[in-house]
Amino acid sequence: MDTAGAEEETPQLLPGEDADEFRSRWQEIQNRFVDDPRGAVHDADSLVAEVMQTLATTFADHKKGLEGQWNRGEQVDTEGLRLALRHYRSFFNRLLAE
Repeated sequence: MDTAGAEEETPQLLPGEDADEFRSRWQEIQNRFVDDPRGAVHDADSLVAEVMQTLATTFADHKKGLEGQWNRGEQVDTEGLRLALRHYRSFFNRLLAE
């Protein structure tokens, strides 16, 4: 295991208010399962799709920001690049977690 990565704080993939809303909706879906299993699974599918779209948009916005700096000829400092790579690493590791 990467001990340096374990010591760092894990960056949030989504803004706190978005994450809180998704968690709240997930809890509601789980609570409805007993009364409406089919509807709960349908809504879970929709929620996961929405979370994935939000993540894709978030990462696209970060990428656009970095590329915008480069296209304007601005130097992106090493610390900014390190943080960007750290976010990608965290996201990648979370996706592949067992």
